[in-house]
Amino acid sequence: MTHALVAAENLNAALDDIVDRVPGAKFAVVLSPDGIMLGASRGIDEEIAEQLSSVVCGLQALGLAVARLCGDGELHQVVVQMSRAFLFHATTGNGAILTVGIDGSAEVGDMAYEVALFCAKAGHHLPVYVEPAPKVGAR
Repeated sequence: MTHALVAAENLNAALDDIVDRVPGAKFAVVLSPDGIMLGASRGIDEEIAEQLSSVVCGLQALGLAVARLCGDGELHQVVVQMSRAFLFHATTGNGAILTVGIDGSAEVGDMAYEVALFCAKAGHHLPVYVEPAPKVGAR
């Protein structure tokens, strides 16, 4: 068994744990910054995973654009509120993206806490993604 496989198993278990701890949670996935699925809670099929990857990449790009436009720091999370559901999207300290879907009956505060807790502990489960350095002295 390789180290990467062990890390993937630990990540999937950690995502299952998020879904299990918050009543109303539907799924949890983690993507690399470029949209590659790194892990998913149980019950996510390949088609849904691909669609989530595309949607989350779009949310990430939109959030980063807003952060740059407003100039008030780094993007930490995006919350999408629908009529009967929420989608939490948070960037971990490692640069990966955690996305959790919950139904409208779930406690939003409980999920926000679980997302923040996972992001704080993500170093145990995820590789580090480094952004390219800004261009210096570009003419």
